[in-house]
Amino acid sequence: MLRIGSTLRAARRLLNRQLHFECPDISCGHHRRFIQFNNFGNTSASTSFFSTLSNNNSSAYTAPQTERAEENDSVGSDVLENHCNGSRVEGHALSEVEPVGRRLSDGTMDAYLDSVVKIFTVSSSPNYFLPWQNKSQRESSGSGFVIGGKRVLTNAHVVADHTFVLVRKHGSPTKYRATVQAVGHECDLAILVVQSEEFWEGMNSLELGDVPFLQEAVSVVGYPQGGDNISVTKGVVSRVELTQYVHGASQLLTIQIDAAINPGNSGGPAIMGDKVAGVAFQNLIGAENIGYIIPVPVIKHFIAGVEDHGEYVGFCSLGLTCQRTENAQIREYFQMQSKMTGVLVSRINPLSDASRVLKKDDIILSFDGVPIGNDRTVPFRNRERITYDHLVSMKKPNETAELKVLRNGEVHDFKITLHPLKPLVPVHQFDKLPSYFIFAGLVFIPLTQPFLHEYGEDNWYNTSPRRSWLSERALRKLPKQPGEQFIILSQVLMDDINAGYESLAELQVKKVNGVKVLNLKHLRQLVEDGNKKNVRFDLDGEQVIVLDYELAKIATSHILKHHRITHVMSSDLTGDQDAAELQLVCSI
Repeated sequence: MLRIGSTLRAARRLLNRQLHFECPDISCGHHRRFIQFNNFGNTSASTSFFSTLSNNNSSAYTAPQTERAEENDSVGSDVLENHCNGSRVEGHALSEVEPVGRRLSDGTMDAYLDSVVKIFTVSSSPNYFLPWQNKSQRESSGSGFVIGGKRVLTNAHVVADHTFVLVRKHGSPTKYRATVQAVGHECDLAILVVQSEEFWEGMNSLELGDVPFLQEAVSVVGYPQGGDNISVTKGVVSRVELTQYVHGASQLLTIQIDAAINPGNSGGPAIMGDKVAGVAFQNLIGAENIGYIIPVPVIKHFIAGVEDHGEYVGFCSLGLTCQRTENAQIREYFQMQSKMTGVLVSRINPLSDASRVLKKDDIILSFDGVPIGNDRTVPFRNRERITYDHLVSMKKPNETAELKVLRNGEVHDFKITLHPLKPLVPVHQFDKLPSYFIFAGLVFIPLTQPFLHEYGEDNWYNTSPRRSWLSERALRKLPKQPGEQFIILSQVLMDDINAGYESLAELQVKKVNGVKVLNLKHLRQLVEDGNKKNVRFDLDGEQVIVLDYELAKIATSHILKHHRITHVMSSDLTGDQDAAELQLVCSI
C-alpha cells in the first residue's frame, strides 16, 4: 500500500498510542500488546495556508512511503489509522463512493449533506526536545457536522494543537472562522462554534440516534481524499465492542463497519435512517474496508460533560489492574464457588477511591449489579458481550458504583466514587505547551510519553534514553500523591558552570537540597530558595550535581542568551505577575 504525506505530528500521535497500549489497562487490567499506528496528513507542502485550502490536497506531498515503518517484535499485524490528517491511495475507495443526491432509505440525501461541513486546520505541535519552541506550522483538513445549539461536532485529532480553524458548508465557496469550544482527546471528539450568522443560514442540526445492531446499514458522509466535494460511502455494522482509540490512547466503545473510511472522513457523521449512528474516526490498516465510528453513547457522554461543567472533564476509571480468572485452579484458590465469576484485583491506583475499600487479591464479582465474567466481559444486547470497562466509562465523574466483592471466601458490597484518573507520565499532551525550567543550563522537564516519542517513530521503546528504566517507568509507575510528576534532567546546555555533568542527562531528579521533589513547580521553588550557598540535585542511580547558587544564577542568564531562549521557565510555573512579565518578554 502506498502512503503519501507523513508528518512529524502524525508520527508523534502514532507513537503516543503505541506506548500506552503496552501498559496495563488501569480500568480493566489486561496487558495490551504493542500496536503500531499511522496517521498521515492531507497536508500541503505550500507555505501559503489559503492557497492550500483553495486547492484542497492538490499540493500534498508526493514522496511515497512504505506502509509501515520498522516493526517491533511484538507489533500486531492489524494496525489502526486516524484519518483527519491522512492521505493514502486505495483503489477500492472511489468505487464505493455514492453519487451525491442518491437517496438514503429514510429521507433525502440533501438534508444530511447540508449539515456536514469541511474543516480546515492550521496547527503547530510542541517540540519536546526544545520545549520553549514549537515545530513548524502544518495545514490539514477533516469533516464535521452540525448538532443542536449551533455547534459543530468533529474529531479531536482534526483540531489538535490548532492555531487557526475554518469551516466550509456543502456547496459554498466561503470559509468561516471557527473556535474550539471543547476537546476530549480520550474520546477523540471536539465541539466547534462559528460566530457568523451567515454561516448558520439554512443549516439544520442532525439528531443523535442509538447504537445500531449488527448488519444494519449506515452511510458515512464527509470530505475524504480524492477530491474537494462531499462524498458518501455505504456499509453495514459488523461489530460493536471496546476498541483502542488511536488519538486518545484509551479504550472505549466503538462500532466497526465495512464502509470505506479514508483520510479526511474524520469527524463526519455515520447516518442510519434519519439519525446519526456515530462519528467516523479511524480504520484498520492491513484489512479490507474495516472502519470504526464513535457510537452515540460516547458522544452523548462527552457532550453532557461539556454542558454540565463548561469543559471536557474526562472518562472515569476504577483505578484497578485486574486479571482474568478463566483458570479453574485460580478460582478454587480464591474460594470462588462454582457459579461465581469475576476478575482478580492485582494493583490499585493510590489516588483512586477504590484504594480506600478494595485490596489486592479481591475478586470483583459484579459492577452495579451486572455480573462480570471470568474473561472480564458483561452482557450487551442479545447474545453480545463487551468488557465491563464500558460500564465504568459511562459513569459520570463523582458518581457512585456498587461493587460485589469476594474477599477471603466472604462476599462484601462496596460503594466506590468514580473519577477520571491521570497517569504519572502523561500519555498525550495536545493543545498545551510543555513545561520546563532551566537552571545553569540544566533543563528540567516532567517526563511525558510524547517526549519519549521524539526519539523515534516505531522503535522509541528501544531508542529512548536509559531505556532499561525510563521507558519502563513511563509504562508502569503510578502516582502516589496528587500533583506528582516524574521530573527528569532532559539535557545539559553546555557551559563552564556545568562542564562534567553532561553525561547525567535523562536521569530522574529525586531530591533538591535533600528535599524530595514532588513536581516541576516544587523543584523550581527548592532551587530558588537561595538560603544555601550550593544547590544539590540527587538523581537516579545515586548520581549528584552540585552548583554554586550565585554563580549558577549568573551563568543562567548568558546561557539563555546564547541559545536564544526567551525565558528561564514555561509560563505554567509562574505566578500572575510573572506570567505578565513573560508575555511582555515574548512580545519584544
